[in-house]
Amino acid sequence: MDDDVTIEDEGGPEIQKTPLGNQDLSFLQQTVGPLVAEYGWYLLFMCVGVYLVVQHLSKRRVSQGQSSSASGAVQDPNAVVRRQEALEASRRRMQEELDAKAALFRLKQQQLEEEKRQQKIEMYDSMKEGRSYRGKSKTAQNTEEASTSTTVLKPKTDKKPLRSSGFNPLSGEGGGSCAWRPGRRGPSAGGG
Repeated sequence: MDDDVTIEDEGGPEIQKTPLGNQDLSFLQQTVGPLVAEYGWYLLFMCVGVYLVVQHLSKRRVSQGQSSSASGAVQDPNAVVRRQEALEASRRRMQEELDAKAALFRLKQQQLEEEKRQQKIEMYDSMKEGRSYRGKSKTAQNTEEASTSTTVLKPKTDKKPLRSSGFNPLSGEGGGSCAWRPGRRGPSAGGG
């Protein structure tokens, strides 16, 4: 059975038409196969990148839509005024607390400066009279420590010093058998 049909034109060349049969996708395998084999990884990464960009842009578009709808919504003017008043009251309260703390700090600083000034005056007066000055703070601390301390301090026992007072490790003296000496310079032993 011959499916080929020949059509003859008047005086023209003979054209042969084959009827369309069951065409498969084998031509794709011949054209797309080598392309994917050579550039497959590039195509994969490009597809993943395009997918990520599309996801990012869609999220951004959704967030912009929400922000524009939230800002465009009509708000109750009374609620806005109440919120602003509450915010102002909170700021005022925080400022008052800060001012109170600053005033307390200044007062403490002035007291410390006054104490130092009094101490300097007492030291000057005692030196003027010719006696040594022992600050109240040192004696007061010593008496407080003695009164609050419940442990009994043991007197120090006389201990023999570990080395003599004239010991100097850099001098090389007094070492005995463990004295360090630098090695010889020059080539090792041998030769002539």
